[in-house]
Amino acid sequence: MRGLPLDTLLMRTFLEVVERASFVAAAERLALTPSAVSGHIKRLEETSGAALLIRTTRSVELTKSGTILYTYAKNILDLEREARAKLRGSPLRGHLRIGASEDFASTWLPQALRQFHSEHPATTFELKVGITLDLLREQDQGRLDLVFGKQCSPIQAAGELLWEEPLIWTFAADKQLDPAQPLPLALFPEPCVYRETATTALNQADRKWRIVFESSSMAGCVSAAQAGLAATVLAQSQSRDGLRQLGCDEGFPKLPPARFYAFVGAETPASVSMIAAARLIGHHRHFRPQGLPPRS
Repeated sequence: MRGLPLDTLLMRTFLEVVERASFVAAAERLALTPSAVSGHIKRLEETSGAALLIRTTRSVELTKSGTILYTYAKNILDLEREARAKLRGSPLRGHLRIGASEDFASTWLPQALRQFHSEHPATTFELKVGITLDLLREQDQGRLDLVFGKQCSPIQAAGELLWEEPLIWTFAADKQLDPAQPLPLALFPEPCVYRETATTALNQADRKWRIVFESSSMAGCVSAAQAGLAATVLAQSQSRDGLRQLGCDEGFPKLPPARFYAFVGAETPASVSMIAAARLIGHHRHFRPQGLPPRS
């Protein structure tokens, strides 16, 4: 069966299983039975001539062949969606209500909006910047169509993982911290996944800390770190001039990666195209889900 073409329906099921790490969750998302999902994966493995997944009672992992197919399937289905959108005729119209965490809004969203607007200039936007958890509540209330947010651990919610990258400790490049004193921190107010991740890691490492600067703005926390008032945590790509990374040699515990997701209220051609534009940013920066190869 190696000569048969890869079925996009089977690949879509494969992606859902991988991204949700569960046959049951993928079945619920696709409105299929778990046995039907298993059948799709079996047919895809037969067609591709390779085992794609290692399945246990508690986990689903990619094989080497599965990792390769995952990357290609993502690209193939993105191209299919783009082709369908272009075949509809005129560019998309309407109003898209977007929520975004501040780090996403200030760093990557402008590029995604530029890409989207170049293809769909008739679409208008409404943007709300805030904490991911708050934005998801507003989406549940029907106030937002699409949310771009971050987490520091895998989630079970119906979000699409766009990419992940290292989460790092940063401080002023020209100053030193006093190891004999509690670590001064600049963090977002609660609830914030970076705050929770940082304080949990310090507690587990038995390192004393205190919050000396609190701001609902990432720019504020970065300014405090650049001034030498406090250390803060950032996704690695958000580090900038005037900051240095703090490592294990200075007593800083390793942090989990920052994961960036897209959460869709109701899938529409506009939301699909906007997510594709955001994912393209990750493609260009060589961000990727953990354990998967960079796209060429």
